[in-house]
Amino acid sequence: MYNILISAASGAVLSLLLLAVKLPWWAALLVGLVIFTALFVVISRVIMKKVMASIETAGKDLQAQPPRFEKAVRELKDALQYGKWQVYVEGQINSQIGMIYYMKRDFSNAFPYLEKSFFKNWAAMGMLAICYMKRQKKDKMIATFDKAVQWNGKESLLWGVYAYCLNECGDVSKAKEVLGKGLKKLPGDATLADNLACLEQGKKMKMRNYGDMWFQFHLESLGALQKHQMAAMGGRMQRRMVARR
Repeated sequence: MYNILISAASGAVLSLLLLAVKLPWWAALLVGLVIFTALFVVISRVIMKKVMASIETAGKDLQAQPPRFEKAVRELKDALQYGKWQVYVEGQINSQIGMIYYMKRDFSNAFPYLEKSFFKNWAAMGMLAICYMKRQKKDKMIATFDKAVQWNGKESLLWGVYAYCLNECGDVSKAKEVLGKGLKKLPGDATLADNLACLEQGKKMKMRNYGDMWFQFHLESLGALQKHQMAAMGGRMQRRMVARR
């Protein structure tokens, strides 16, 4: 990454110059480390400010009515240039692009970006695991989910989606095991506990308790999603009518 290289080179050159003027080696090294750290922090802040500006612009495009999906993707793709400067920036931006395509149900375009996702973006990692499931690659699905929960163990929905996918693959016992692990990370989580009880009773998992976040994974049929959206719209209209009264 350019940031590390520039900061390290600057620190090393300054240390060598100080050694050349007979400064003690430990003092020269200390000054070099200070310069390395200072430059690294400054460059990081400049790069991240530019990245966040691109993400915010893309977010506004997605919130527009109608959403400007392609414009948001172009904005984020332009920001990929900063990936050479800062560690993890490329993965974070690829996560955002992959999620936009996925939520549009453009799974073929989403997949290559999700493959390069930042491992701490649990939603993107979950979507990648689901792509593997749909491609009949159960081992990769499990490996992806395992990596996701390793770094995002406090996300209840992630555990729920993991168990749901295992159940869809016919591995009920493994799904129960995953829910049990999730409850160890999140003691008292009512949704995880309810879903574990459902599986133990041979019933379907109740994922709609997670709300709209659940539907972004597109694991229910399009018809079920449309019914949910219509019900939500009806609820909003009723609340508006009550408010007007």
